[in-house]
Amino acid sequence: MQSLATMSLFTSPVEASPAMHEVMRRYHSRHKAPGQCGSANVQYVAAPLPVVWSLLRRFDRPQDYKRFLKGCRLRAGDGRVGSVREVTLVSGLPAGTSTERLDALDDERHVFSFSVVGGDRRLSNYRSTTSLHEGGGGEGTVMVELYVVDVPPGNTEEDTCKHNHQSKSSSEKILTTSIVTGLPNAS
Repeated sequence: MQSLATMSLFTSPVEASPAMHEVMRRYHSRHKAPGQCGSANVQYVAAPLPVVWSLLRRFDRPQDYKRFLKGCRLRAGDGRVGSVREVTLVSGLPAGTSTERLDALDDERHVFSFSVVGGDRRLSNYRSTTSLHEGGGGEGTVMVELYVVDVPPGNTEEDTCKHNHQSKSSSEKILTTSIVTGLPNAS
């Protein structure tokens, strides 16, 4: 099995610090099993890390930065590790809901991880880990996300990863837009 964390993630001029390498080793070292695909996405957000983290860490408000989500409600827990949320997707997508469990939330290292545990999305064994790192001299944030998911029957690894990558690109664009336009951060 290939570790996704061994992929060359830093294709931009952002310099990876020793602290970033430690977070990558600790949280982003999932292995792809046969029948799975995965990807590592790296994006620079032109906003300070505390601002980006204040949006991302809200397990109950993913629609604040993911435009393909219509809404969210907590089904169990209070937003801490182990909480379960049900997200409603906008119409036009091949699914209507997704049930997700918060697996990790590290405010010190700025790491957020969740798994899809139900719903009508075709995301069996989907696991995502996102970490944030200071970039741009403290004026920006480097967002690293790694995900792994089973390839659905009848699909190819390439098609599955392409679909997930397009969804991620959309959510990342909205994250940047939300921060720049000052989207309210509901408390």
